[in-house]
Amino acid sequence: MRTGWRPWFAALLLLLSTPLAAPAAQVRIKDIADIEGVRENQLVGYGLVVGLNGTGDRLRSAVFTRQSLIGVLERLGVNTRDQERQLDTRNVAAVMVTANLPPFARSGSRIDIAVSALGDATNLQGGTLLVTPLLGADGEVYAVAQGAVATGAVAARGAAGSVTRGVPTAGRIANGATVEREIPFRFAQGEVLRLALRNPDLTTARRIAAAVNRAAGGNVAQATDPRTVAVMLSGRDAVGFLAEIEQLRVQPDQVARVVVEEASGTIVMGANVRVSTVAIAQGNLTIRITEAPQVSQPAPLSNGQTAVVPRTNIEVDDQNERRLGILRGGVTLEELVRGLNGLGVGPRDLITILQTIKAAGALQAELEVR
Repeated sequence: MRTGWRPWFAALLLLLSTPLAAPAAQVRIKDIADIEGVRENQLVGYGLVVGLNGTGDRLRSAVFTRQSLIGVLERLGVNTRDQERQLDTRNVAAVMVTANLPPFARSGSRIDIAVSALGDATNLQGGTLLVTPLLGADGEVYAVAQGAVATGAVAARGAAGSVTRGVPTAGRIANGATVEREIPFRFAQGEVLRLALRNPDLTTARRIAAAVNRAAGGNVAQATDPRTVAVMLSGRDAVGFLAEIEQLRVQPDQVARVVVEEASGTIVMGANVRVSTVAIAQGNLTIRITEAPQVSQPAPLSNGQTAVVPRTNIEVDDQNERRLGILRGGVTLEELVRGLNGLGVGPRDLITILQTIKAAGALQAELEVR
């Protein structure tokens, strides 16, 4: 091997001698699958936040805030519709209120809500949300929200500058809504319950079915598709049986995939990624441009003027010394990346190498570039 070559072949031999990565650890079924039908429901509502310190909506430009304020005052017995033009407060802001209704939430339960400014309010800190009904996708009221808004942001403004940290126009109210309507769901209504995998995979679904069958001592579970495992109750206590099932441990499988985030230079890869036998050569082109302007002085007693003469020096380094290495089949991508990092290959060059290996058909995995 010639002097001056970077140790490609030595590093590749080291890669070939590196043991394969340890198998993935077993995880609980409850961490990779959900019970079909048991899910959250999204709620949304429109309300007013009052008590702001002059940081609310401008009523002259925010028409919806002005009309909402007039409507609220009318319901409380205050008629301001005839004096609508004189309403000029900045202590009120129109907001959208969102929340997630968890499964099995009972009437009277408390849930967290998020409050977001809808108009031109600049800060919701210190405001109080008035009673706001929260609607589901069916248009029914499932919760009612009210409380003091906490943004966790800092906003200060002076005559010649301002400082803002966080988002002062969005906040949360812990336990700010009370559940008024329940969503009925009973385990015992049917003889079959279905487990829905969060990451669909045929191998994982079959492993879950096999683990349930071993624990139940019979053929009670069957993988019907890559996402679903059907479990027969057969007269068992649904809650107790599911509590036992979710504690069973299986080893999840996954598709070999490489995810590349070009904007940040981030590379994430799975443990099952493999690289076939391939030869790799990588070189960089470096261009240096140096500006060294010089001052030209005219001769004495002449009518000339002092001038700046540009001087530009351009150097091109194309690294004529090619470096070609052979990567044997069966080496994992993790080992390839470790070796390339040891050779000083940065994330940008590594992304280019991975894309080229994929184009050559030697990367046995999905390459997802974002």
